[in-house]
Amino acid sequence: MNSGEQWSNDTWERIYHKVKESSRRIGTSFPHASVDGVYDSMRSSWWTAGFWPGILWQIVADNGDTELQRIAEECELRLDESLYDLSVHHDSGFIWGLSAVANYQITGSNESRHRGFMAASQLASRFNLKGRYIRAWHDDKQNGNRSGWSIIDTMMNLSLLYWASETTNDPRFKHIAMAHADTVLTHFLRPDGSSYHILCFDPETGERIGARSGQGYSEDSAWSRGSAWTIYGLVNSYLHTREKRYLNGAKQAAHFFIANLPEDFVPYWDFRAPLNENAPRDSSAGACAACGLIELSKVVSETEANLYRNAAERILHSLDVHYGAWDSNEEGLITKGTSNFPGGTHINTPLIYGDYYFVEGISKLRGSSVHFW
Repeated sequence: MNSGEQWSNDTWERIYHKVKESSRRIGTSFPHASVDGVYDSMRSSWWTAGFWPGILWQIVADNGDTELQRIAEECELRLDESLYDLSVHHDSGFIWGLSAVANYQITGSNESRHRGFMAASQLASRFNLKGRYIRAWHDDKQNGNRSGWSIIDTMMNLSLLYWASETTNDPRFKHIAMAHADTVLTHFLRPDGSSYHILCFDPETGERIGARSGQGYSEDSAWSRGSAWTIYGLVNSYLHTREKRYLNGAKQAAHFFIANLPEDFVPYWDFRAPLNENAPRDSSAGACAACGLIELSKVVSETEANLYRNAAERILHSLDVHYGAWDSNEEGLITKGTSNFPGGTHINTPLIYGDYYFVEGISKLRGSSVHFW
């Protein structure tokens, strides 16, 4: 066993024991961010509701822990409330892909398969034919009609649609996913490999009419988690379709991400925001990008593979050594996540999706073939 294998195996053991311990308090709740060392609990329709069961399923797939499986299954049952009241939104892949679809992949549960189809159908219903995009949020009082808004995060949710087509042998869901992915290549991904967070389209004509900064520093900046969504989302589109344009787009985004990483390989919250001694990192962006880079390394030439794999390993190793919360009372696994810097929400704290992608990344380094996307 080489030193890299030993490190990833040791890290996996630390992950397992810490998750096992924290599961006794978190139980079937839906964490988002750690507040004073303890994960909060959000409503079942909140976009991060799938990441905790996703962590549990990653571990169950590795060692079959029946208690963690029970908690994951009960989380899935609690998600029925938002599934049946039609409050599903553009992030339904994050929620049901990591709960119901993960359950179905591991156990073959027909009930979980049914939930996955329901969530995929509701996600598909948000597709705008004229603009070839999946609508993001519902309307709200502050922004009014948002039927023309679409966001880069949705790239990661397309996997739910690909799964639905593959499982039913019906290409309709895949056609919607590919149409949205093509819109990302045309409008969201910039020539330098960075990407927009929010774009606005005329919902009647489909014409692109503007951009918004969203969680980035500005409309034209490079929000690092958005870059991570782009890398991994486009890699997944390539894995499900084998269309080279998605692979090329993923490479473009990956090169931008890697080239802009700081010395310790964990990104700041926005690659183009002014840097000062108080500029926050976003460990969740690093963890997500690392997972995408590992998948990218599997489908390219050996020379390219080394570039992407090495970058992913350096990111994950740095997250473990410099950001790991192993010797503290902190429930989270990795520190220094930034949820929404412009909104002043959950800055420099563990985030459940950062923890999830860290777990997935270490699992991949250990050779796991589990892929919920």
